[in-house]
Amino acid sequence: MSNKPKRSTVIPLCLLVYLAVMAWMGRGRLLAGEYLYYFGVLGGSLAIIALLYWSLRRKEALRRKHEEELYGTYEDTEEKAHEDKEA
Repeated sequence: MSNKPKRSTVIPLCLLVYLAVMAWMGRGRLLAGEYLYYFGVLGGSLAIIALLYWSLRRKEALRRKHEEELYGTYEDTEEKAHEDKEA
């Protein structure tokens, strides 16, 4: 198994950092009293990032399941080798 961070984690984290920077830059709207606009954009962005996260996690799980069906798993290989050894 690889120690490489998963795409479903890296992309949403980058987007959250970007959103935090944009929220900081847009604080002028908040100070101007445009609460609904400011928090609406933040809330909508957070919802989209959450949907992206769950979508990417689902895609990774489906890919992993497909690869296991196609190539088998390490346990399957070990069981087959053990069965061949006994026979």
